[in-house]
Amino acid sequence: MAGYEFGIDIGGTFTDVVCRAPDGSIRLAKVPTTRGNPSRAVLAALGTAGAEWQVPAGAIGRFTHGTTVATNAVLERKGARLGLIATEGFKDVIEIGRQMRHQMYDLVLHTETPAFLAPGRFRREVRERVDAQGQVLVPLDEAGVRRAVAELLAQDVQAIAVCLIFAFLHPAHERRIAEIIAEMAPGLPVSLSSEVDPAFREYERVCATAFDAYVKPLVAEYLEDMESGLAAAGVTATLQVMQSRGGLMSSAIARRRPVRLFLSGPAGGVVGGLDVGLNAGFRDLITVDIGGTSCDIALISDGMPLIRAEGQIDGFTVRVPMVDVTAIGSGGGSLAWIDAAGSLRVGPESAGSEPGPACYGRGGTRATVTDASVVLGYVDPQHFAGGTLRLQPELARQAVGGTVARPLGLTLEEAALGIHRVLNAQMAEAIRLVSIGRGIDPRGYALLPLGGGGPMHGCALAEDLGISTIIIPPHPGVLAAAGLLGAPVEHEVAAAFPHACIGLDPALLRPALAELDARCRALTEAEGLAETEVAISHAADLCYIGQSYWLEVPLRLDAADPAGEAYAAFLAAHHRVYGHAPELPAKFVNLRSVHRSRAGSVASGIGLRQGKATPPGTRLIRVRQFSTAVPAAIWQRESIRPGDHIPGPAIIEQSDTTTLVEPGWTARLGPGGALLMEKEARR
Repeated sequence: MAGYEFGIDIGGTFTDVVCRAPDGSIRLAKVPTTRGNPSRAVLAALGTAGAEWQVPAGAIGRFTHGTTVATNAVLERKGARLGLIATEGFKDVIEIGRQMRHQMYDLVLHTETPAFLAPGRFRREVRERVDAQGQVLVPLDEAGVRRAVAELLAQDVQAIAVCLIFAFLHPAHERRIAEIIAEMAPGLPVSLSSEVDPAFREYERVCATAFDAYVKPLVAEYLEDMESGLAAAGVTATLQVMQSRGGLMSSAIARRRPVRLFLSGPAGGVVGGLDVGLNAGFRDLITVDIGGTSCDIALISDGMPLIRAEGQIDGFTVRVPMVDVTAIGSGGGSLAWIDAAGSLRVGPESAGSEPGPACYGRGGTRATVTDASVVLGYVDPQHFAGGTLRLQPELARQAVGGTVARPLGLTLEEAALGIHRVLNAQMAEAIRLVSIGRGIDPRGYALLPLGGGGPMHGCALAEDLGISTIIIPPHPGVLAAAGLLGAPVEHEVAAAFPHACIGLDPALLRPALAELDARCRALTEAEGLAETEVAISHAADLCYIGQSYWLEVPLRLDAADPAGEAYAAFLAAHHRVYGHAPELPAKFVNLRSVHRSRAGSVASGIGLRQGKATPPGTRLIRVRQFSTAVPAAIWQRESIRPGDHIPGPAIIEQSDTTTLVEPGWTARLGPGGALLMEKEARR
């Protein structure tokens, strides 16, 4: 695409910016995230681009963005005052939930359903009924709908979610309710379950619809502010936003489907990590994105990131396709503290960007992981973040000493190493959950650490997990933003399709998929994509008859027996996931169409400019393998040449991160500009 391309990812501590010029050259920036209004950091980055990089706003041809606004609206309970309209007798489904609890033995039980989205006083019922075959049993009572809407409007609701029984088989009643709401309250945001999540399982469907409506006004306001800010700056490019599934969509469509923005930011890191891994020759990867506030872990098997049919936001299930990312509260800004039993703990509370770690000199007094890294000598205070932020090591020492060392009777360096060890143990355990917990041996995978803190912890994590290869991207600190530039435009539409699998007439599949394709095509055309630019794939959700949960398998209409091939794929998937697959009757649950733009720009093309070859320096650092400080070679990443072998202990510095090569590991340049670290064979 002509013009400059921007990828901007907003994190809890830093907002990362990647700018690719028409000639392929790359510029990077990290600016502190403005918590009150994250869009201010984006506009500040544009100011940097204009003033320092000489990028005219009118020359920006592509602007991609990863945002946490939808997730934060739920975490902070700052969504809309929401009204819920349900079929008579079903308004409390969102509060009743399912017959299961994740915390069975807590002394104090807390609700595990998101009833806060629409408290009882904001729920209304309407008379109508559709049966399990999609046939109307009771027509919609439109007068009752008008009464319900009037009552909700009198309570000043800011959005309405509509979830009727079996609406995924017969959506006409929900659509008529939307028309009535539009007549009575023009412009009021409305979410219909038949559009948000057209699948069976009533509780999950009402949750997804309610979450969509809950965040819709806030997401719309945020994106409108972003668009107006870009327009005021002179940017004419369409604002594209990352979805939780790993594809981009325009902000205009994002406003219509905001529930798909959960995990928007972490998805960019997975897309970028996959591209870097493939270019380095690895198809099985574990990506670990360690930022200032959190650590996001994802598994990539055989060149494909895992996509799960539902995710969790603040402990609540949201049935929306998401890149399978597990997030924990462990990052560079995580605060160290001592619990009531006298044990050292790290996180999940974070210093964030305001005030930030103590060494930032912005008023923070409690020790963080970044402060520990300064004490251990891993981070050069004069060149942190490319020299844009001068750290104050004496404040780091005061914080680690006062918060951890003195209370535990440790030396300063022992306390700092302890902070790192606790953090590494937490992250390693989370990686085991997403790998060993699913029957996957992590020793057959390469570890790909990214984020500002990832490369500093790579060796410790790999050793703990028995992994022998680590891949450090050319610019790991901004890879999530770079991944935005490498992501395709993608739209996915699903619909219920309750039919037995064996003996299914393909003539039933074709019109159902054609309808889904038409809906996807309308979305891609709205993005300005021609049919020749779009790749189409289909999938189906299958389960055994009588089973409640399903598995997604590919669906090929050009196969001799599409349903039979899907059944065989289901048996293989069931055996892989559950360890057995009896040849019992199965059924289709949902059909899915995915329209994706052809391969976009390559994130790994964001390589390093070769600098002048300079000999490494030396400084003393503390590592866990030795009881005293040891000299480490200090390399500049841009000065490393093919053929250089860097044994640990060593530090490799670059503007967006610091890589720690521990004793027993060797680093070298690999394909695509990535840095490969390999475990040395024991003698």
